[in-house]
Amino acid sequence: MRAASRQSYATARERLDALAAGTPPDRLRTIADELLAVAGLLADQPRLRRALTDPSRSGEDRAGLLRGLVAGRVGDQTGEVLDVLVAGRWSTGTELLTGCEELGVQALLASAEQDGSLAEVEDELFRFAQVVAGDPGLAAAIGDRSVPTVRRAALVADLLAGRATQITVRAATMALGGLGGRTVAGGLTRLVEAAAERRERSVAYVTVATPLTGEDERRLGAALAARYGRGISLKTTVDPRVIGGVRVQVGADLYDGTVASRLAQARTALASG
Repeated sequence: MRAASRQSYATARERLDALAAGTPPDRLRTIADELLAVAGLLADQPRLRRALTDPSRSGEDRAGLLRGLVAGRVGDQTGEVLDVLVAGRWSTGTELLTGCEELGVQALLASAEQDGSLAEVEDELFRFAQVVAGDPGLAAAIGDRSVPTVRRAALVADLLAGRATQITVRAATMALGGLGGRTVAGGLTRLVEAAAERRERSVAYVTVATPLTGEDERRLGAALAARYGRGISLKTTVDPRVIGGVRVQVGADLYDGTVASRLAQARTALASG
């Protein structure tokens, strides 16, 4: 997002977080559904997005326009958040849509935070993302935008039945819509990182040839936490193709000490020599 949009989103997020502090988890899940339904409306109506980001209209006017369209379809708390959202300045209609989607994600994660399941949801979303990444057929099936979302959502629900919380199922279904134009895999990654961010942690994606021991994970997590100055959520993938060593990615930072990487560097050096 550009600066103006980031500020408008931050203001709406503050309003949502203030409401979430005293709102039961089930109501927060309803707010999440309502925000995502409005995001769906924005996605389908480019003219509406333009009207709601028109700088020649006052913030009160833009908020009144959306309020009139969703009257009776969303609760008072959702309406308050939407008023703040559209009253802000947005650089583009697409960024407004992204902001609305992100607020829906945050409302759902806030419900997990309220009932104490946020860390569990984060882990379940990561495991599901691994399943999708390892099965091209599944990735194609749930990512096929020509198939109605409700049918793909039913497939996701069947796959996760008995294996994940209902909040995880709802979150995984959100990823089917793209979340800011992302692929399903990208949407799942965004959800994992959003859950970690809500727990004031950074995600470290760790790739190893064989599983780490509990002590190895503890030491690695402690070393990364010291380096970044905040809690670290380790997400480990076992991939025998790396042969040995460890690859760690935190945000844009990549530390690749795998045997496969060293061999690739050696081959490149030999070829260039």
